[in-house]
Amino acid sequence: MRQLETLRKSIPFLRNSLRLEQIHKGYSSDKKYIVYDSNERPQYILRTYSITENDNKQIKFKHLQMMEEQGVRCTRPIEIGTLPDQELGYTILTYVEGNEASEELPLLTEMEQFHIGFEAGIELLKINQITAPDHKEPWHELMSRKHQWYRTQYAECGVIIHNDTALLSFIDSNLHLMKDRPNRYQHDDFHPRNLVIKNDKFSGVIDFDRDDWGDPIHEFVKIGLFSTEVSLPFSAGQIRGYHHGDGEEPGEEFWRLYALYLAMTLIASIVWVLKVNADELDDMMRRIQRCMDDHDNFELMVPKWYSEFKLKA
Repeated sequence: MRQLETLRKSIPFLRNSLRLEQIHKGYSSDKKYIVYDSNERPQYILRTYSITENDNKQIKFKHLQMMEEQGVRCTRPIEIGTLPDQELGYTILTYVEGNEASEELPLLTEMEQFHIGFEAGIELLKINQITAPDHKEPWHELMSRKHQWYRTQYAECGVIIHNDTALLSFIDSNLHLMKDRPNRYQHDDFHPRNLVIKNDKFSGVIDFDRDDWGDPIHEFVKIGLFSTEVSLPFSAGQIRGYHHGDGEEPGEEFWRLYALYLAMTLIASIVWVLKVNADELDDMMRRIQRCMDDHDNFELMVPKWYSEFKLKA
């Protein structure tokens, strides 16, 4: 507690706050705290990090300012600074009131889940409106190189995805689709754990810490891996909300690229989980097999969960 109090008093902006409460969630190396005001209400999120990361964090802070300009319903940037004596940098963001969508969605009706997904899709479309700076590497070159690296690591890791021959063949046959795709700003971790619900309504998007640049369709791979575990109505709603200005249904190009990016992500996920938390390998293998089944080992572009989805009032 004394350490938290010292931290709070070290930042002038927080000196009128009541207390800090550490958040123990996620994979980020940042430390995260809820900042409570004098009435015991959560008001801000404080993130601290090694001062050596400050240049990168300055960039991410500017990205959040871009999101504010876009009118995205999300955590807003308030202040960024350093504490040289503690060798820390910090950012202060607004607190988005409510609970994680992953906790709230299963408690709602299918119609409510769908509408929350629809609103989330509209916000994701706003996020994806910013074009990458000219100095950024073309998307297809970056992703082709990353995939080859992950493929090499996968071949050497000793873990095998059932029917990976079909999976890898599908990827090889469709890599050319990435050429000339738009390169836009991405949240890059858009799923129910990073979305907030309050009073059974969509409240906002949080945790842009993994943001990136790339093809907006790549944002949807988290639906296949994670969101469908939580709520099929939400997942379908997100896709339709994103396409709400285009008849609500995506076309063939969307689904073929979605399937390609999901297939590539399955390979990368094995490498990632072994590196970050090998204890979660069994859970990841279960997700991967579900994705393989959803796409009939990638003979289907549109996953079964979507093509068979029927909304119940």
